[in-house]
Amino acid sequence: MSQTAQTARGARPGDPAADTRKGPGVKRSPGGAPATRGRTTIADGVVEKIAGLAARDVVGVHAMGSGVSRTFGAVRDRVPGGRPSVTRGVKAEVGEVQTALDLEIVVEYGVAIADVARAVRENVVNAVERMTELEVVEVNIAVSDVKLPEEEDEESESRLQ
Repeated sequence: MSQTAQTARGARPGDPAADTRKGPGVKRSPGGAPATRGRTTIADGVVEKIAGLAARDVVGVHAMGSGVSRTFGAVRDRVPGGRPSVTRGVKAEVGEVQTALDLEIVVEYGVAIADVARAVRENVVNAVERMTELEVVEVNIAVSDVKLPEEEDEESESRLQ
């Protein structure tokens, strides 16, 4: 089809959508590149798991969550079929391209809390952005307790037989 015929039918010259020729070398993009067709959504729980695991990897973090949530979690984890919750102490709000996180941590006695918080924030941002391609706009960290050396670990003692 000549350019004149394409123009007469309402198509602009050089418009690939108007090109009806067949054969090699003719670019067709009816829906764009395959990787851009469709939408990916990531659940809050997915981001919470990634953030929880990343935070636990930081030296100086003893546990995640408040004392009450850790106590209930320890009991639930020991019930047959129960699993440890990696999302304990993590709350995420996930949008289409951004996420914000709130973490509640317990630190080991003797560590510099500001340094641990900075390391947690950095590790969480890197892990979430790398795995989800979401922009992490904020990571709020609440230090709810300090684990003293002489304190028994709530999660290690079992009341269930």
